[in-house]
Amino acid sequence: MTHNKKIVLVVGAGDATGGAIAKRFAREGYVACVTRRSADKLQHLIDSIQSAGGEAHGFACDARKEEDVVALIEEIETRLGPIEAFVFNIGANVPCSILEETARKYFKIWEMACFSGFLNAREVAKRMVTRNRGTILFTGATAGLRGSAGFAAFAGAKHGIRALAQSMARELGPRNIHVAHVVVDGAIDTDFIRDNFPQKYAQKDQDGILNPEHIADNYWYLHSQPRDAWTFELDLRPWNESW
Repeated sequence: MTHNKKIVLVVGAGDATGGAIAKRFAREGYVACVTRRSADKLQHLIDSIQSAGGEAHGFACDARKEEDVVALIEEIETRLGPIEAFVFNIGANVPCSILEETARKYFKIWEMACFSGFLNAREVAKRMVTRNRGTILFTGATAGLRGSAGFAAFAGAKHGIRALAQSMARELGPRNIHVAHVVVDGAIDTDFIRDNFPQKYAQKDQDGILNPEHIADNYWYLHSQPRDAWTFELDLRPWNESW
């Protein structure tokens, strides 16, 4: 039992941003609870945190299914401890022309990148308000600020998650819960960028793409802010990014 410890829950803990955020909080003594649809894909991250002296637990969870989310939050809060910080980090960036977009794929992208954020954040918020404290952080994108050609589905979902964050921040801020939205604008140092966009990845040596560890530092910064100077929205982009 770790009830005397603080928990960070990262939903969408991949190999880049989500994993880096979990590691960053674990370095500060938080128990990192990380989720993906397949728990097997979390083992490398868990091993990495544990080898550095931290504590981590992985959970398989379909973030789009209400019953799965309710069970996940109940298990963590009952078995491990209070969730002090929650990070929603599911993307679903799948470009497609509006002329070729299908209803099924449009709905799936919204379900993954927006609806699942609502389900998870709602359940966590229910616990946080009873303690009168907590941090809820949403990973956003430029698509949440403006739609681009070929990204109607992704932009719709990201606009939705930003609106959710705004509404939650206004409602929960007076109850001592810090809600923030992070606009990540630019390519991130991942295997996907390396393999599919080699010219963009070549800018890594000039600090031209986002380092996941530096993104994670900003999530910790938001969580650590005093409530007389809370940030709601934070933009992160390389120096050479057009915006």
